[in-house]
Formats: sequence, structure tokens, C-alpha cells
Amino acid sequence: MIFAFETSCDETSTAILNQEGKLLSHIVNSQQEHQKYGGVVPEIASRMHLQILQTIVPQSLKEAKIELKDIDIFCATCGPGLVGSLLVGSTMAKSMAISNNKPFYPINHLEGHLLSPTFNNKLRFPYLAILLTGGHTQIYIVKNIGDYELLGETVDDAVGESFDKVAKLLGLGYPGGPLIEKIAKKGNANSFDLPHPMQFKKNLNFSFSGIKTAVNLLTKKHTHITEKIKNDIAASFQNKIIEIIEKRITLALEMLKKRGYEIKDITIVGGVAANKKMIQAFLNLSENYNCRLTTALVKLCGDNAAMIAWTCYQRQKIGIKPDLSFKVDPRLKL
Repeated sequence: MIFAFETSCDETSTAILNQEGKLLSHIVNSQQEHQKYGGVVPEIASRMHLQILQTIVPQSLKEAKIELKDIDIFCATCGPGLVGSLLVGSTMAKSMAISNNKPFYPINHLEGHLLSPTFNNKLRFPYLAILLTGGHTQIYIVKNIGDYELLGETVDDAVGESFDKVAKLLGLGYPGGPLIEKIAKKGNANSFDLPHPMQFKKNLNFSFSGIKTAVNLLTKKHTHITEKIKNDIAASFQNKIIEIIEKRITLALEMLKKRGYEIKDITIVGGVAANKKMIQAFLNLSENYNCRLTTALVKLCGDNAAMIAWTCYQRQKIGIKPDLSFKVDPRLKL
């Protein structure tokens, strides 16, 4: 029985997973306090985690219909993320592990995302994973549990961060991803010719800051931004993001084929994986390469403790040892 904590950014989450890998409880509290600032304020996030956990920890046990003594393993996200936020969740999980004389597993947030689609899909190793979150845009080949190779990543803004910044430029609010997706449905994706950074580079890295700058210039050029212009900018921006990621997935598949890998599964993970337009585009691409495209359950796309519990479950199953002395690392690598 695993009790998991996720507090890497502005979602406070707990989950309880039983010995069969079934979720008994899963709570995600998205902190609303950051909306008026247009982004996450680290100090506020840390304080809110501390307040919210005091409510949702007993709520989790009640939801799972178990007592604290029934928990066999405690785990928490220990990086990457905001250092103050990571300390709150991991310290509480460690304290509960010590007081109940139970093991503690430190979990990498990125590994949680990479393994999240295996909760509801049987993926064939090795598989290609595209990680799209507010803080990361990366391509991995997942060779097995605990065996990951980073193929490419963003050299500047992450894709989720770009959505947030463009949404702010358009006066839409925070978080930006769902808001841009909503108004983009009403816009013309061919209205504005936005740049494609690193288009002719043969590596698998990304760049998004140039698109954000182009949108910034567009908003300054139009002294009066109508709803139509907003919709058209959002549609053009979203379309360009999809185009850039598609290009890198194609390059990754071709590169892996040359290296002798047979990829049968592609998965899109992270909060941006909830974007329906993006998923449809990648579905068409995967079919062209005779691959199956999978995603995690919607509740496992954003930052959540269920994927942390699931990762802990997989790690202990293959014999990886707990580590109570592990220190949080805001820049933890995979």
C-alpha cells in the first residue's frame, strides 16, 4: 500500500495505491492563488502546499477507507521543481515514514510523467515519449523501467510556459494552455505566419522563445486587438507549436530507426498532452509510421500524485531500494 505526495509546483496532490496497482484515493488541488499574478509565485506555492496537505492527507485515508498503519510505503516527488514546494511534500512524506517505521522512496517527477501512460496502456519497450509540461519539453526513448535516454529538449522556453506567456500577451489569464486551445477553435490557423525556430537543425532540440516574441510584436502592431484577431493569433500559435513538435518526432523516429530501434509505441505525456488538436495531429503522424499513439488518463496528464505512486510501485517491483536520506533537487535529472 503506497501513499504518494506531489508538490513540485502549484498542484498539491496525494494518492493511495494498493498492492494490485489500483488507485484507492487520488486528490489534486490546483492552487488558484497564482491566477492574479499570471504565473506561479514560489513562496505562495510553498505556503499553500503546507495548508492544503493538512486537509487532504486525512481526506485521502478516509477516501481509501484505510488507516495510516495500513500504509506500507511512503513516497514523494523530490525533483525537479520549486525547491520550497518539493521540501514541503517530501518532508511530510518522510516524517510519516519515520513515525510509522516504513520505507520512503524519492521519485523523479519526470519519470512519473514518462510512466504515466503505462497505468492504463500496455506499452511495448522501447517506446518514444514526448514530455510536454509547463517546465519541460523533452523527447525520451524509454527502454525499460529506470532506463531512459534523453534525445532532445528545449533550449529556452518550455511549451507549457510558451502557452502561458502568449495567453498573458492576449489578456486571457492563467493557466494559458486550455484558454488558448478554446479560442483557437474559432480562429484561422493560417492568419499569421509565425517563425519556426531551428527548423533546419538536424538535432532533436526545440526552441519556442522566438514564437513568443513574434506574438508580442503582433500584439504591439495591432493597437486594437479584436476577438477575431485574438482567435486568429491563438490558432496560428497553436498550429506552429504542433508543427515544430511534429518535425522533431519525425526526426526522432528516423534517427532511432537508423540506430536499430523498432518503435511500436509513441506516447505524449504532461499537461499539454490534454490538448485535443495536438493529439489529433500526432495521431495522424503515428499512423504514417505504423506506430500506436497513447496518452495517459486525463487525471494523470497534469502534475498529480497518482503517477508518483505508480512510479514508486514500478520501482519497488524491480527491486530498487528506498532512500530516506535523499535530498530534494530542483534540477534533478532523469
